[in-house]
Amino acid sequence: MTTTTTRTAEDRTADGAGLHTLTHLDILEAEAVHIFREVAGELERPVILFSGGKDSAVMLHLALKAFAPAPLPFGLLHVDTGHNFPEVLGYRDRTVEEHGLRLRVAHVQDFIDSGELRERPDGTRNPLQTVPLLHAIGEGRHDAVFGGGRRDEEKARAKERVFSLRDEFGGWDPRRQRPELWQLYNGRCSPGEHTRVFPLSNWTELDVWQYIARERIELPAIYYAHERFLFFRDGMWLAPGEWGGPKDGERTATRRVRYRTVGDMSCTGAVDSDADTVERVIEEIAVARLTERGATRADDKMSEAAMEDRKREGYF
Repeated sequence: MTTTTTRTAEDRTADGAGLHTLTHLDILEAEAVHIFREVAGELERPVILFSGGKDSAVMLHLALKAFAPAPLPFGLLHVDTGHNFPEVLGYRDRTVEEHGLRLRVAHVQDFIDSGELRERPDGTRNPLQTVPLLHAIGEGRHDAVFGGGRRDEEKARAKERVFSLRDEFGGWDPRRQRPELWQLYNGRCSPGEHTRVFPLSNWTELDVWQYIARERIELPAIYYAHERFLFFRDGMWLAPGEWGGPKDGERTATRRVRYRTVGDMSCTGAVDSDADTVERVIEEIAVARLTERGATRADDKMSEAAMEDRKREGYF
C-alpha cells in the first residue's frame, strides 16, 4: 500500500514527536474533496449524476463529506431508462430521503412517448439516455455535471480529463481536452457549453470497494451474492424483463450471482459469485482479470469504439 507521511498541526507537539500517515485511500479522498470544492467555487449551477450504483454512492458520500456540516450545495440528477433494477431505484430513493437531498429524474419513457426517441430493436435503452440527459442539463442551466466515471473502466474514459469540456451540443472532443498539471482545473465554459467533472477518475474498482469497506457505505443488495433467475444471451447472464427476454430457445437458470456494475437491465450481466460481504467482494476483485464493464456490459460491445462514439454525442 502506498503511503505518504506528512506533518500536521496536531503532530507538531511540544516534544516534536508524532507522525500522521496518509493511506492511498486518504489521498484519493482528499483529491475528490478538493475537486468538489473547486467546482463549488468556480462554477454556478453544478449537479451530481446519481443512479444509486456503487460509484455514484461513493461520489455522493464524498460530496457530503466535502461540505459537512453544511448541506450539500448541489442537487442530484438521474436519467431513468425505465429498465433499471428495482433494488437500485429503491436504494436511490431511500438515500435521497435520508439526507434530505433534491433529486430530479429524467425519464427515457417520456421521450419515447413524445416521439423524440425510438425503442431499439435489441430492447436496450442505455444508449437512449443521452437525449434526456442533455435536455435536463439545458433546462437546469447546469454548467457542471459530476459523474462517477473512472479511467480504469474503459479505454474512452481513460482519455478523459477530470474536468471534461462539453460543447453546446453536449459532445466530447478529445482534441479539446485541457491540461491538468499540478491538479489545477479549468472549468471555464462558453455560453451553452458545460463541464463534466469526474472526482473518481483516478480510482480503481478495488479502491472503490476498499473505500466502501472503510467508510461502511451502504449499497443496493444486488452488488452482493444472491440467488437470481436469469437467462443466457450473447455470453452473459441477464435479468428477464418486459424489455425482451428471455426469447424462445434461450437458456434460463437460477444462479448465485452478483453485479459488478449496474445499468439498464437489458445490457448489464451478472457474474457468478459467492461474495456476499464487502470483504469477500474485495478478495474477488483483487484477482479479477477483466474490468467490470468489459466483463458485464453489452452496450460497450456494440463496436470497438462504442463508448467513445456515445461520449462524442453527449453520453456520460
